Amino acid sequence: MKINFIPALIAIAIAALIAYGMYSLSDSENKNLLGCGSFILAAGTLLTAFGLSFEKARTGANVRTLAVLFFTITLGSNVAFSFVEFTPPVYVITSGILFLLFILVSYFIVKVNH
Repeated sequence: MKINFIPALIAIAIAALIAYGMYSLSDSENKNLLGCGSFILAAGTLLTAFGLSFEKARTGANVRTLAVLFFTITLGSNVAFSFVEFTPPVYVITSGILFLLFILVSYFIVKVNH
């Protein structure tokens, strides 16, 4: 696994813009949490999808597909959280489970293909 600098930088910039959008969209008192969580989730999935290259093409394709799928799911959940009043534990638990599930499945894909 190798980091591609320019695509990784672009992925981080896109994640920052998404986080700012979620922060601006929300009227909740937890908008700071939503902005930070959106950045972490978007950066983690977008970096994996576009900022990394893998030794085996099949592994890379599977991990990228998974990353785009989880990016879509987490983006949808963050948009939903921006329109709904939520408590910090609900957001942290929901987002944390999604992100950890993404990491776990990615790990198993990489491990099986080595």
